[in-house]
Amino acid sequence: MIQREAEAEIRTLAKQFKAVAIVGPRQSGKTTLVRHIFKDKPYVNLENPDLRMYATDDPRGFLSNYPHGAVLDEVQRVPELFSYLQQILDEANIKGMFILTGSNNFLLQEHISQSLSGRVGYLSLLPLSLNEINDSQINSNQLILKGCYPVLYSEDVEPSKWYANYIRTYVERDVRLIKNISDLTTFERFLRLCAGRIGQLLNMSSLAVETGVDTKTIGAWLSVLETSFILFRLQPYHENFNKRIVKMPKLYFYDTGLAAALLGIENAEQLTLHPFRGSLFENMVILDLLKKRYNAGKPHNLYFWRDNLGNEVDLLIKHSNRLIPVEIKSGQTITNDYFKGILFWHKITQSQGGYIVYGGEMRQNRSNQITVISYRDLSELNQAVPPN
Repeated sequence: MIQREAEAEIRTLAKQFKAVAIVGPRQSGKTTLVRHIFKDKPYVNLENPDLRMYATDDPRGFLSNYPHGAVLDEVQRVPELFSYLQQILDEANIKGMFILTGSNNFLLQEHISQSLSGRVGYLSLLPLSLNEINDSQINSNQLILKGCYPVLYSEDVEPSKWYANYIRTYVERDVRLIKNISDLTTFERFLRLCAGRIGQLLNMSSLAVETGVDTKTIGAWLSVLETSFILFRLQPYHENFNKRIVKMPKLYFYDTGLAAALLGIENAEQLTLHPFRGSLFENMVILDLLKKRYNAGKPHNLYFWRDNLGNEVDLLIKHSNRLIPVEIKSGQTITNDYFKGILFWHKITQSQGGYIVYGGEMRQNRSNQITVISYRDLSELNQAVPPN
């Protein structure tokens, strides 16, 4: 089993709360990790139709089989359990009694906030971080194409076939559970159009025209993709700035391999000259920094900044009362253009410091305290900005 960085935080939560909820996309390794950590607890998979029917029809009787707790996998599938879990947790004096996992963030959070608020420690588990993969033989193109789902590193699986099946399973099964979408063909086209907008400002009107639905539908479908950990919106930072700042979010995927598959990219050579290579590389770096936060049980602290004249910083990391600018460049040769965004930021904020993350291997300390690091050395940036 691949050692997961989130293990320490999950163990800590289990010592502090009577229940722990772990959410994340399907196949992100939730089940493998919790079964490893909580070996002594019974494991119950509520995707199993017989168990799900039992739990739905007789939740009290179902839970009585686990007087000392259990791991309840995909627990959002049986909302009837939550009110009974509340009573059990209130009456018990056991930390880490129930471990709840789910692949639908909205449904699980909704049930927890209604019935288990204050009783549950919460952690989001995304696919593997670059540090967890830890393979110096894989270059950036291969990492982008392969993505970070654990099964692609623990088993001999062809990524293109695996992602094709993942997309089919997600569209045909999971989407129907979240929202009654009748036209799955149009929804899948919408999903592929989203992949073509990685790193771009989200224009829902334009997306609606290309998809052939109205903007209200686009908003609802985006929420479906967010709640099931397919994509996320990176919000602009606009505090203490005037009206000239862009306030539209940018779109990114929770896995670059999935995005590459949706874009029809089948091999690393094809990616080398692909027009979306820079956007996918940027997505990979931002996502890895997000994983570091989530693995430590911390909330999102990433933003971007852009004004209406096109001046931009790819990423701002909010750390305490500081904003740390980061530029992300997929090229392997450092050029003066790499520094324009951060130098402009220095000018308008009267600050210094920041990072350039690029596709090469060299590390440099530049003037104005700007540090250039390889995407392979993101752990250095994580250490400089600890998830406090």
